[in-house]
Amino acid sequence: MSARPAEAIDARPGRTCPLAYRYPPRSLDREPQLVADTLYVVGGLYGNLESLAAIAALAASEKGPVTLAFNGDFHWFDVDDADFEQVTRQVLAHPAIRGNVETELAGEDAGAGCGCAYPADVSDADVSRSNEILERLRATARRAPELRARLGELPMHLTARVGDARIGIVHGDAASLAGWGFAHDRLDEPSHRRWVESAFRDARVDAFASTHTCLPAMRAFDGGVVANNGAAGMPNFAGSRFGLITRIGVRAFVGPQRLHGLRAGGAHVETLRIDYDHDRWLRRFLASWPEGSPAHDSYFHRISMGARFELAQAAPRAA
Repeated sequence: MSARPAEAIDARPGRTCPLAYRYPPRSLDREPQLVADTLYVVGGLYGNLESLAAIAALAASEKGPVTLAFNGDFHWFDVDDADFEQVTRQVLAHPAIRGNVETELAGEDAGAGCGCAYPADVSDADVSRSNEILERLRATARRAPELRARLGELPMHLTARVGDARIGIVHGDAASLAGWGFAHDRLDEPSHRRWVESAFRDARVDAFASTHTCLPAMRAFDGGVVANNGAAGMPNFAGSRFGLITRIGVRAFVGPQRLHGLRAGGAHVETLRIDYDHDRWLRRFLASWPEGSPAHDSYFHRISMGARFELAQAAPRAA
């Protein structure tokens, strides 16, 4: 069994998650639950209904059928009751796993509980605002008990086969629902390579499709490819206004939405841009999170101007 990467223990709300969030990489060594020629893995939708519509339109434009799989944190900004219901019902029409957001929404832990399990380089102010967002979203979820219960029933990971390639669909990393082991900076640490490569061996997958960290990365390792899409529902790069998803297919994608890609197990693993209706999404966001609210303080600049991150930092390379 692979050991988890070493992490400092921080008991403050939003920093550390319970043992129930963890699983061994070997638990993904099983028969595929999804079989597809083309698979879209959608992570970090964050309640962006405009992005959800753009993803559906892009899938419909492909020549063959597309399987959508949501790998968590499809909720976040959607505190409006109608938005929350619409996001939940649309997502749960497809295969899905729960992210830390859905896991927290389904529970009744006092305070913020695990939250996003933020690492030490995320400020206490950001963590505090995240905890406030989660509490408000949980109040929305309480008003939809049937949907809330369905969120709690979602698995922590899925397995898929695309052509001959085996895919592990996770939220955080290969060992924890809220793990940061697939964050772009961790993937580039030479000392981290051994853990990642052991996870490929134990899980017997050719690619891991993850999200959770809000910033994208695609990296090649001995044994496979890690594809972290960052966020489907927010801009990921400076000066941009589009989200990202991971596409895995037996055939390569042809179109301007493709940013980059690698091969894994004979399949094409690619990052696609999602050009959602930015103005409409911004109006929806501001209706729930006006100036002075915790989500506005933490996310308005990124939503309107992009993240402080460059495409070159996400682009494929050997880690």
